Amino acid sequence: MPGITFDNVSVRLGGISILDSVTAEVPEASATAIIGPNGAGKTTLLLALLGHVPYSGTIRMGPNGASVRLGYVPQRLDLDRGLPATVMDLMVCGRQRLPLWFGVRRKRRERAMELLTAVDAAHLARRRLGALSGGELQRVLLALAIQQEPHILVMDEPSSGVDVGGEHLLCELLESLRARHGFTQIMVTHDLSLVTAHATHVICLNRRVLGQGPIAETLTNDVLGATFGLHLGLADLHDIRAARGEPCSHPGCRHD
Repeated sequence: MPGITFDNVSVRLGGISILDSVTAEVPEASATAIIGPNGAGKTTLLLALLGHVPYSGTIRMGPNGASVRLGYVPQRLDLDRGLPATVMDLMVCGRQRLPLWFGVRRKRRERAMELLTAVDAAHLARRRLGALSGGELQRVLLALAIQQEPHILVMDEPSSGVDVGGEHLLCELLESLRARHGFTQIMVTHDLSLVTAHATHVICLNRRVLGQGPIAETLTNDVLGATFGLHLGLADLHDIRAARGEPCSHPGCRHD
């Protein structure tokens, strides 16, 4: 599956510099996280990758001339929770030419159930969208994204609205999907526990790249300090050091 190369990518919106000469690599078949403080340009970089904002520089995906399919999991789904639409309605509407009240072809329904089963959400097929929890909605959005059989899965804050137990299940699910389908994953997240539990590589971003590479080699105190400054808290440092197999030397940390 293809990787991604960002080469000198800059974004200016309304005369304001959002991204400044971003050069970074997302290795093929990796699970790469983009981390940084609020306003660092993380989501803007994803939007540039998806072609939703203008940018200068170059973004390459796979060999030159190759067709690359992207799957996208948004941070949230804006919907009227009072609508009677079900998960199955959402799964089939994108590929259904006729209005849903004409019925759904059996093959489309069977395919939708296969996708929901792949993300452990088959039991949600008849559930109203407005009745889903944060974790349940994330699984449904994942099913929609892999419906495209993507080479690259793009995720914006996948753990948003998910509780601690749901986050653990999400990590297991993402690992399983990547192993099964072999696609490259790139995600924006503020959740360092998700990064250390799931990601193989990281890009530290604050308008420009301040560090990138494998987790254990990249998440050093110097890189994290340069990326987050005073935004980085004690609990986050403890998570990072634990992921790197290091004890935390701060007197407020517990040594388990």
